[in-house]
Amino acid sequence: MTFPDPYGSGQEAIQPPPGQGYNPPPPGQGFNPPPPQGQGYDAPPPGQGYGQPNQGYGQAPPAPGFTPAPPVPAGYGYGQYPAVAVPQGMYIDQMSGLLLPEGTELASVGRRIGAYFLAFPLWIVTLGIGYIIWGLIAWGNGQTPALQVLGMRCWRPETNRVAGFWFMALREIPGRIIDGILSFITLITSFVLMCTGRERKALHDWIAGTVVLHDPNKTLAS
Repeated sequence: MTFPDPYGSGQEAIQPPPGQGYNPPPPGQGFNPPPPQGQGYDAPPPGQGYGQPNQGYGQAPPAPGFTPAPPVPAGYGYGQYPAVAVPQGMYIDQMSGLLLPEGTELASVGRRIGAYFLAFPLWIVTLGIGYIIWGLIAWGNGQTPALQVLGMRCWRPETNRVAGFWFMALREIPGRIIDGILSFITLITSFVLMCTGRERKALHDWIAGTVVLHDPNKTLAS
């Protein structure tokens, strides 16, 4: 028996004869039955997404041609500089950043002022001429008579050596002249530079390229 199509498609619906239903699909065709109870659909292996080897969900594949960046060394970050090899017997002074011999340190402001005022009585005691002779001998060891009495010595950071005779002559003759060339003004300027500078250098030290070290154990004597 046939019935007209209510939707007007031009086809007619066929009703099976009484006592007979629709023909089932052949075995192996049609809808797949659900998996047995306790067993689900096959899931991808752990750490692997569908269709993408060794890749999880929501992760983009690595860009070809790029290698991973090298690891950052421990203790290295912004505002830090790489470690510098320090020669044996030397150390880096934290205040000035200078490389200094072990057993020495930058002379304090008080000791520098003491050497300045000690030079006057030494000049008087040695009658002037003795102070000059003493000074010429001490210059070869990077010292002046006052520096020698107070255990100090001039050091040249540029060469990491004790200042020699000619650098001491440059420090004590032209340097002292420039210190007092404008009298009070240049003397105060030299004093302020020595008190406030990281390397505690007065004008005559800037001219000769020297810093003054306290050497109590006479480490630099040899």
